[in-house]
This record gives sequence, structure tokens and C-alpha cells, in this order.
Amino acid sequence: MQTHFSPERLADPKLQSLEKILRSCVHCGFCTATCPTYVIGGDERDSPRGRIYLIKDLLETGRAPKAEDVAPIDHCLSCYSCMTTCPSGVDYRRLVDASRVLIEKRYRRGFADRLLRATLAWTLTSPARFRFALWLAKIGRPFKRLIAELPGVGRQMAAMLELAPVAGRVEAGDKRRSTPPATKRPRVALLAGCVQQVLAPEINAATARVLERLGYEVVRPKGETCCGSMLLHLGREEAAHKQMSANVEALSHEIEAEGLEAILITASGCGSTLKDYGAQLADDSAYAAKAQRVAALAKDPSEFFAALDLKFLNPQKLVVAYHAACSLQHAQQITEAPKALLRRAGFQVRTPAEEHLCCGSAGTYNILQSETAEALKARKLKNLERLKPDVIAAGNIGCLTHLATGATVPVAHMVELLDWAMGGPKPGSLAKR
Repeated sequence: MQTHFSPERLADPKLQSLEKILRSCVHCGFCTATCPTYVIGGDERDSPRGRIYLIKDLLETGRAPKAEDVAPIDHCLSCYSCMTTCPSGVDYRRLVDASRVLIEKRYRRGFADRLLRATLAWTLTSPARFRFALWLAKIGRPFKRLIAELPGVGRQMAAMLELAPVAGRVEAGDKRRSTPPATKRPRVALLAGCVQQVLAPEINAATARVLERLGYEVVRPKGETCCGSMLLHLGREEAAHKQMSANVEALSHEIEAEGLEAILITASGCGSTLKDYGAQLADDSAYAAKAQRVAALAKDPSEFFAALDLKFLNPQKLVVAYHAACSLQHAQQITEAPKALLRRAGFQVRTPAEEHLCCGSAGTYNILQSETAEALKARKLKNLERLKPDVIAAGNIGCLTHLATGATVPVAHMVELLDWAMGGPKPGSLAKR
């Protein structure tokens, strides 16, 4: 792609880097075939190629974004399917992140939209605040239809209520640090996450049981905070980097104290961000080296367990429809390990048509862009349930929560199924059936 940056603008090192990415695009359009928003809408502006042209113009001119510029960027799921497809290796992730930061700084959204985004940023990055928000959601849920009719962000507020659990208790999560074993064992840090530890603490509990059977000491790092993904996708780069730095500090303390074999993150959306810490904090002299070290140790459970000798005492024969979370298959490029592990555990694993397409969850996307998210969810569930599964498995809490609102079969995290096959408890979603 030809660019026309002025020498003055290219004096900025960040713009220099982004210009190189723009130049790597060859306009081939392969990305349009795998972009969820283009596939369902057919609008070139809602394709990676269209957005790249838009981002190029914003960066070259330095002009303030207009409403017609903001909409296509807001419509992007950051699923990164385009990056998997791209033959030229365009780092679209950097471009869309930069455009969101630019929009957050230079575009004035409507009051209701600003309030909603601020509420999401404040609530979803804190387990305590999120727990309180779910309590409020139980009160508001009966009025969901009325709320959806409110002007401004009524539809988005109704989408939030739809995602809140209908019944059952909201867990406080496990804040305990492991008791040091009598004999020295290899140590693995297990991050709790923000939303997951409230909605589904059983996922990390299952992961800890698998690790302990394998002889690992499970460490919950003191001082862990939000991974920064949520704020980064809302364009709040500075606040996101503060969270990343705090996590790097907490994890570096564990590495330097007694060492870590790996850092496991059971929510693949968070995991993809943690693996990107080195790039995100590359310009921070205080944290760049530490961030690289943390990123190198970050692993998805499927990635970590794939090379280990798991003993399955209770092999299961259920049919599993495996949903590949975008943050796992596209951002982390992990595709076969989860399916291979489930097959080793005895499950009959089936993969759906259009496996590469996003389910529509994508962090806060299923709230902020609820209509598109619902269309993608319906498409994904149709493909998954066509396989006639006993359970739908995935590796990301966002996907699991989103799909559960429409699925006719149970949904479970892949690690819960592995734990069950190793002699652990039956996953709660399956136990109810």
C-alpha cells in the first residue's frame, strides 16, 4: 500500500512503525472472506481492507475522526481472523488498536455512550465491582424489555442484562495462595482473571486440580490485577498499560523469588493480551525486559498440557462440539492442542463449519454491538448444534457466557472436561442435565 506521510509526522517513532505495517498491505482482499462483519454485512468499510484504508487516512492526515470513521472501527471484533488469512503478514492488530486510541483521545462520543463505556471499564476490570453489578442485574433483568426501548443505549443495557446469570450464586473466587509443599515442586502461576473468577471460578479450580495431579505447585500471584485487555480494546491505552505494568511487577516477584515454569491463563482472551505484554510495554524502560520475560512464560492450559503425560482415569465418550475461540486460534495461533487433549481424554470431538468465524462475544462487543453479536452467535450455534453434541467446549469465558445464552446443550471449559476425565467432578453445566 502506498502511503503519503509527511516527514514531520514520520518523526514520531510510533507512526513510523504503523506506516511500515500499512505498506505491507497489498490490497489482495483475502481478509474479506474471513472477516465476520464483512461476511454477514457485505460492506467493504466493515472489512479489514476497508478499515486499513480508513486508518491510513486518519494517521496520514492527523485529522480528528468523524462519526463515519468511528463506526467501522467500533464494528471490528478484534478477532484477528484477517491476520490468520493474510498472505502478507499485515499486523492488523497494531493498526486497529492505534485507531481506537486515536478515537478515544480525539472523538467526542454522545453522553450515553461515554457513560456506558466508562461503566464497562470501571466494572469489568474489578471482580468486586463486577460482583456488585451482577447483583444489580438480577434486579433489573425482569425489566429488560422496557430497558431495551430506552433511547441512546437501551439496547446495549438490555444486552448486559441478558448476559448476567439467571440464577445461582455469584462466587467470590479463590484468593488463597497455595500452601508450600513439603518437598520442592515446579511452580506454575495460575491467574484468576476478573470476570471469570466471579462467573465461573470452577474453571480455575479444575485447572489447579489437573496441575496438582501432575506434581506442580499452583501459585496465585499476590497483586494480580486486570490483564489490560478490556481497557485496551476501549482505546484507553495509558490505563491499560498501568494494569499491565502492575501484573508484570506481581509476576516478576514470583519469578525472581522461587521461579516459575509457566504462567497459565484459562481465559484465552486474557492470555492473548498477556502474551503481547512485550510489545505493549516495549517503550517502557522500567518494564520492557520484565514484560518480555512474563510474555515468554504465558501459556494457554491446552498449550501447556499438550506436552505432558495426563492420566485419564475416567475417559468420557460424550460428543464434544469444539468452539475455537478467536483469541486462541487467531491471536495465539493454537488450533490443534485443545482438540487433541479432548480426544486423549476419550471424547468424540467434532468441529463445526466456519470454525474460523467469531461467535460475537469479543470482550464488550456483545454489549456495545449487540445486534451484530447476536447474528454471529446464532450463526455459530447453528453450526455447532448441527453436530448434535452432548456439550459445547471452548477455552474462553467470554465465548462460554455468550454462547450459553442461546445454546440448547451445556457449555463447558475444555479444562473442566479434562479434569472430569482425570477423576475430578462432573462440570456443573453437565451435572444439571
